[in-house]
Amino acid sequence: MAVVSKANAEWKGSLKEGGGEVSFGAFKGDYTFASRFETGGKTNPEELIAAAHASCYSMQLSGLLTAGGTPPKSIRTTVAVTIQAGVGITGIELETEAEVPGITDAVFAETANKAKEICPVSKALASVPSITLKATLKT
Repeated sequence: MAVVSKANAEWKGSLKEGGGEVSFGAFKGDYTFASRFETGGKTNPEELIAAAHASCYSMQLSGLLTAGGTPPKSIRTTVAVTIQAGVGITGIELETEAEVPGITDAVFAETANKAKEICPVSKALASVPSITLKATLKT
């Protein structure tokens, strides 16, 4: 059965002087031109992409590790999305640290890379010129 996820956004005003609000699930946040391309204190679409990627990747890695017989104790993933005005998203950096009893460094590295390749959000972002991964096995 397919699952449909929805979000809502409303923008009011001109690009640089206006502002918007985005909501989905329990999240509701304001966003502006400044929060996207300068140092505004609100959210922005790239933060939401980073959150989606971090959560999806962590779940995908957990699924692969569990299927391989080494369920993780914990996985912590941070994602940084870089955007350049007039160009678009130029890079995404995934950094994950996992505590996985009974796994070798080599198997963990292979599994972490496979999770990056097959994570649905990674696939949706395939047009980004650079998506890198730093995976650390926590001991």
